[in-house]
Amino acid sequence: MKYLIKILFTALTIFLFSFLAFAEEIIPVFPNNSVDAYTIYTSLAIFWLAIIGLIVVIKMKLNEIERIQKMGINKEDPHTHLLE
Repeated sequence: MKYLIKILFTALTIFLFSFLAFAEEIIPVFPNNSVDAYTIYTSLAIFWLAIIGLIVVIKMKLNEIERIQKMGINKEDPHTHLLE
């Protein structure tokens, strides 16, 4: 019974505060100016191209690491001379 009362109290509190939190002023999210919109779209395009480029570079490096491991180049040769 105690848990039910706590749940009801929490639900009522959340609903009451959410009704009080409605803003009357409308805040513009996207600019009306076409130059600003162009800037936003250009920035987004460059951002996503950079993300895709990073994914491609990481994939290439992983393929190179796999190739080196298959060839066995990363293993040490016990007969090589050490630099002193």
